[in-house]
Amino acid sequence: MRLFTPLIIILAGSLLLSSCSKTNSNNTDQMNANPLFTPSSLPFETPDFDAIKVHHFRPAFEAGMEQELEEIKEIASNPEAPTFENTIVAMEKSGALLRRTSAVFYNLTSAHTNDQIQEIQKEMAPKLAAHSDNILLNADLYDRVKTLYDKREELDLDEASLKLLEDTHRDFVRAGAQLSEEQKQRMREINEQLSSLTTEFQENLLAITKERAVLVDDVEQLDGLSDDRIAATREAAAERGDEGQYLISITNTTRVPILKELNNRELRKRVWEASAYRGIGQDGGIDNRPLILELVKLRAEKAKLLAYPNHAAYKLDPQTAKTPEAALDMLKDLIPPVIRNTGQEAEAIQKMMRKDGIEGEVRPWDWNYYAEKVRQAEYDIDQSEVRLYFELNRVLQDGVFYTMNKLFGITFEEREDLPVYHPDVRVYNVFDKDGSQIGLFYADYFERDSKRGGAWMNSFVSQSHLLDKKPVIVNVMNIPKPAEGEPALISFDNVTTMFHEMGHAVHGLLSDVKYPSQSGTSVPRDFVEFPSTFEEDWAIQPDVLENYAVHHETGERIPQELLDKVIAARDFNQGFDTQEYLAATMLDMEWHLLGTEDIPGDVQSFEDQALAKYNLDMEAVPPRYKSPYFAHIFSGGYSANYYAYIWSEVLAADAFAYMQQEGGLERENGNRFRQHILSRGGSDEAMELYREYRGQEPEVKHLLERRGLNTSD
Repeated sequence: MRLFTPLIIILAGSLLLSSCSKTNSNNTDQMNANPLFTPSSLPFETPDFDAIKVHHFRPAFEAGMEQELEEIKEIASNPEAPTFENTIVAMEKSGALLRRTSAVFYNLTSAHTNDQIQEIQKEMAPKLAAHSDNILLNADLYDRVKTLYDKREELDLDEASLKLLEDTHRDFVRAGAQLSEEQKQRMREINEQLSSLTTEFQENLLAITKERAVLVDDVEQLDGLSDDRIAATREAAAERGDEGQYLISITNTTRVPILKELNNRELRKRVWEASAYRGIGQDGGIDNRPLILELVKLRAEKAKLLAYPNHAAYKLDPQTAKTPEAALDMLKDLIPPVIRNTGQEAEAIQKMMRKDGIEGEVRPWDWNYYAEKVRQAEYDIDQSEVRLYFELNRVLQDGVFYTMNKLFGITFEEREDLPVYHPDVRVYNVFDKDGSQIGLFYADYFERDSKRGGAWMNSFVSQSHLLDKKPVIVNVMNIPKPAEGEPALISFDNVTTMFHEMGHAVHGLLSDVKYPSQSGTSVPRDFVEFPSTFEEDWAIQPDVLENYAVHHETGERIPQELLDKVIAARDFNQGFDTQEYLAATMLDMEWHLLGTEDIPGDVQSFEDQALAKYNLDMEAVPPRYKSPYFAHIFSGGYSANYYAYIWSEVLAADAFAYMQQEGGLERENGNRFRQHILSRGGSDEAMELYREYRGQEPEVKHLLERRGLNTSD
């Protein structure tokens, strides 16, 4: 995944046009020349990427902040007594220009950036942080919100409105509205520094992707790769000016997918080390470690100012887990069975290595290569053969879109008349079961140097009845692009990720709420991954698989025998998968359980101690992300929240098991999920929504079953 929402987008809350009466003639000229100053005339106000240029962003940000502060000033200084309409709803309607600009800009910073965009991002980060503080630390505005909050039971509000009021009050308090003026000033300084540091971390990761890419000059070293993969690496090298060589990109996680296929052990080691030793200043490269130490120090200080013992306690307070202790209890319960399963997998891998004449312990660059050999031996399955049945467009149309239609009655129709921010991006109309259009869906699937690693969903426009907005959603991934003229044959992991990100997309597309700040994925971090993880499991359902798993040349459906193996092999290597995830999760937690006096001096030593504390210090199974490139927690909004993926997976596994009990892929089941989960966004407490849908609390056993983990001693 995938979800990235800068704080300012959450706070702005509105796409309503600000009054132009307060702008001078120069500003009026700017508005006429800058397409961001007015809502797009394209369907559903989707951005006009043909008209928007990089130089438009800076003035749009500046004017957007100015306009929103004027609107906030009017709300805060309103001589009339505060009401829900003239305070809370008015805030929901503020910040149109800023929200519109941010929605476009921050998708580009992740999906298609350049030096100019990064320069603007670096410049705007502290300004936007200060702007946020100017709203949330506004004493007069907070007084109005608190007045309403204190008498909330007397206001006769519906559930969504009451929750909006309570959440708004909580946001002010958590921002420091109750602090002294001296403390507020320090809070402003901290937020400005945090904003700059997270931006720098994000920019460094993009630069590191280029810095750590592995160039190969001898094609013989690429033995094991298919011809189309070799051609793609050759084209990638040529695009970077390295004609006649082959480029292996390093993106996202510690393990690199290509390691499964490379027969050359030395090259595997080289690729793994290029990935694992990112961001530590190796060979004079970029060093993210000083940023990490400063970030955790500032976060700890901020939490202390707000009377929390640490950043983790601060971050989990509004989540469904509520406390770090609750999250840790669940995580620690998983560790023993996971370690047992990983140990069993290691023994099988060790035996396979010995068959190849390799003695000694399994090394991290060996694990996935030999795990694939074990998989082939146990399930007689060859991933290169499997890929022949997973052509990207077929997976999208007859797998992902097919499933969404069966569940929710929605259909996707491609259109080519709308501008896009990169030629690889595709656009689809999304229609409901009655033929009415729900919104637009953008698909941006191929990797490129201008895109950060990973996969995610963003909203260009969020659904809201208050503002009469329909959703415009984008899914972004990093699938290796095939050579010119070749089909995009993808791994089954990428297939699953496509279903996952579509889960986020329908959370946004099927939102049916009044207030923009409650739209779609505006839910707790440890709930937002629930609908997306839920959709993953449809990828392996036989009635779905047989619809999209078709040989890209012959058109023949995947043989039942191979299909059965693909499904059975899903549980393979789950000990490794879960352990590397848990290791990263515990790193996240340990960094953010630190108090202001506990900040270490050395990143690597801290990592080693944190992993050993939970018996997760197995050399062959490193954390999914090591700290120097852990984007989720140091630049992506998941600090102390990386546990959310597995917390959400408990819900997803339980919900999927329940739906199977009720008949599986049927419209009635999808409609129930849509009604109780997807359409409600953040309009009610997350776990209350789940209990309404499920009729009971989730059961953890379904998670263990989903991951194929043996829980016996």
